[in-house]
Amino acid sequence: MNRINKQLSFWLALAICLTPLINSPTALVIGFLLASLGLVPNEFNLAKVTKKLLAYSIVGLGFGIQFEQALAVTADGLGLIIATILGTLVIGWWVAKAIGLNRETGYLISSGTAICGGSAIAAVSPAIKANDEQIGLALATVFVLNSVALFVFPVIGHALNLDQHTFGTWAAIAIHDTSSVVGAASAYGEQALTTATTLKLARALWIIPVALFSAVLFRNESKKITVPYFILFYCAAIATSDFLPQFSALYQGIFDLAKRALVVCLFLIGCGISVDKLKSAGPKPLMFGITLWLLVSTTSLAWLTLA
Repeated sequence: MNRINKQLSFWLALAICLTPLINSPTALVIGFLLASLGLVPNEFNLAKVTKKLLAYSIVGLGFGIQFEQALAVTADGLGLIIATILGTLVIGWWVAKAIGLNRETGYLISSGTAICGGSAIAAVSPAIKANDEQIGLALATVFVLNSVALFVFPVIGHALNLDQHTFGTWAAIAIHDTSSVVGAASAYGEQALTTATTLKLARALWIIPVALFSAVLFRNESKKITVPYFILFYCAAIATSDFLPQFSALYQGIFDLAKRALVVCLFLIGCGISVDKLKSAGPKPLMFGITLWLLVSTTSLAWLTLA
């Protein structure tokens, strides 16, 4: 009976995560609650399923990237984009090592902070062979900070009298996930929303070089590089949607399906996290994420307002 209850609870929760009512952070929490209550069936190989579904999700998200527009925005703010991405990764690597944080966990949090939150973590994790616990800790850290940023950034923007363009640029650089960027920018104004959304999609292109670089950086002792081949399909998806725009309705459908699949991935990752695992990890991941986030937020804001 216990086994039946586990399976019923699991499949019911999974079905709920397939609906538009559940977003990524909520799915992660639902999975975590199931794991904490011992309601995750032991016979499922969650790690294997999650790894494949993550790759498929990232490829599908490529159909939502407007390549020409993303390149134009990237060119306009190329210096700031490169500085924040490289700076976050380098400083994150050093800080993680200094505080004794697990290398993979620290790198995933750094990648999520540098580029686009959960999507970047999902793309980089196969390249560095991160396990579900490391992925889960990184995602949990990013989603907590996302929730805070969604409400705090518009307040700060109004307090500093930031114009629409400046706030949109700041939000795209300093807020992790695209969903929270859109939420914060839309609360600030229409021009801020346009600027933030376009720039955030441009930063998503940097998933490609960062994932490939990560594969080299985390190669094993045999010097064999694990190439994240799904990144090539991600590039193909971007190119296809750009060269064949007449199928835009189909691309939008694939993009929406990929976003929902990513929510399911986060549910499955949450199923691999438990209270005991979080306790064993300690406060380091969250403190590390907060430190990087504050650093990126303050330096990028200073650059934008003083330049």
